[in-house]
Amino acid sequence: MPTRHRARGSFQQLLLFAFLLITALLLGVVLRAVSQYDKLIVQSRDAARSALQLSGAAQTLAERSAAMERSGRQSLVLNDAVLRRRFNDAARDAQAVVQRLVDNGLLPQSAEQWRTQLGVIEGLMNGPQDSALSREGSMAIQFRELDTLNTQIAQQAQFLIETQNNALAERLERARRRLMQQVIAASGLAIAMALAFGIWLARPFKRLERAIHGLGENRLEDPIDIRGPADVRRVSQELDWLRLRLMELDADKARFLRHVSHELKTPLAALREGVSLLEDGVTGALTPAQREVAQILNQNTIALQGQIEALLRFNAAAFEARQLSRQRTPLLPLIEQQIEAQRLQWQAQGLTVRAEGEPLTVVVDPVKIGTVLANLLSNAIRFSARGGTIQFTVSSTVDLAIIEVADAGPGIAADDRDRIFEPFFRGERQPEHAVKGTGIGLSIVQEYIAAHGGRIELLHNSASDGPGARFRIELPRSA
Repeated sequence: MPTRHRARGSFQQLLLFAFLLITALLLGVVLRAVSQYDKLIVQSRDAARSALQLSGAAQTLAERSAAMERSGRQSLVLNDAVLRRRFNDAARDAQAVVQRLVDNGLLPQSAEQWRTQLGVIEGLMNGPQDSALSREGSMAIQFRELDTLNTQIAQQAQFLIETQNNALAERLERARRRLMQQVIAASGLAIAMALAFGIWLARPFKRLERAIHGLGENRLEDPIDIRGPADVRRVSQELDWLRLRLMELDADKARFLRHVSHELKTPLAALREGVSLLEDGVTGALTPAQREVAQILNQNTIALQGQIEALLRFNAAAFEARQLSRQRTPLLPLIEQQIEAQRLQWQAQGLTVRAEGEPLTVVVDPVKIGTVLANLLSNAIRFSARGGTIQFTVSSTVDLAIIEVADAGPGIAADDRDRIFEPFFRGERQPEHAVKGTGIGLSIVQEYIAAHGGRIELLHNSASDGPGARFRIELPRSA
């Protein structure tokens, strides 16, 4: 087992950190929104208070003016000192109201006009008693002028209130737009951060998936060293330990096969030599029955030697499948090269072999893919009926290069379809008068195709396709 190193930042901790960071971002936007809301509430409250003050002041000014007119005119007619004091008190209060209006935004010119008009009225309050009635008439006219100024001041106060309300509404609208922009920006940033964290955290798992897939395809040469959170690193170390153990087991298997094969070949060679001596009559003449037994022994020793050699070839092919020398290879010329190499075999059977399709170039090991094509062609020649056609077709998808091989044989029995790629398996439909096969050709084909990251499958023929077996190879278009 590999040594486990303590590392900082497990996947769970990083996930929690990402969640807290995104939460803090959204919480910051919420707190800023609450702060702006509080400011707007204060501004709205101040605007309402100012509006009440302006409206109340305008109403109070009108009331104080009416009180001044009543007490002032009566004071002139009756020459009453108490009424004169009431007039003075009302005038003082009215001036204070005007000043309050100025403090809340009233135009100073209007206030100055009002004070000037009040001064005119106060001037009419002074004079000889015999002119009191005439001054009282003039005062009535001046108070009407003062009422007009009061009306103008009330209108200005109303305008100020409307202006403040409009300004507050504009501030509210600006705040709403600003808040909406912040929410959209924060949401977009949160989504971007979530995607970034998701991709960043998922990347080690994709590497783990590829590493496990590589182990499953017996690609054991490259060390597994996946960077990432602590728990992913631990899994990476466990997988690398498993890779080393598989390499050891593979080496043990290869040594065992070589040893057993060597140990079997020596007594087998002695057995074949002894049988040959018996058949040659070295130890004496054989009866016909004894010669038949010797021939059976000789045939079985030859078959056993073939099985041992096939086992060694399959073991060598499984080892070589992991050692690929990839290069850009045109598929159609490679197929035509294998067809030409076996021309004598398929011509002897009276067969026609064609290769057609797209001029694809893929990144593969041309030697091993050539072996794949040669094995499939050899099988097709062996099983095809005389005068038939063997067809190679090359096509593609966005990611895959596809090679289909169809022969003119009897096809593969339904019970054999799931086992045809097993080592040393021979189907029930064997060609007559043909040398018995070893059953490893398709197994080697599958090993080489899997080493390239592709796959091979047996296609089911439809009624319109006719007899024969159809194999489909799928290879990645890039390494």
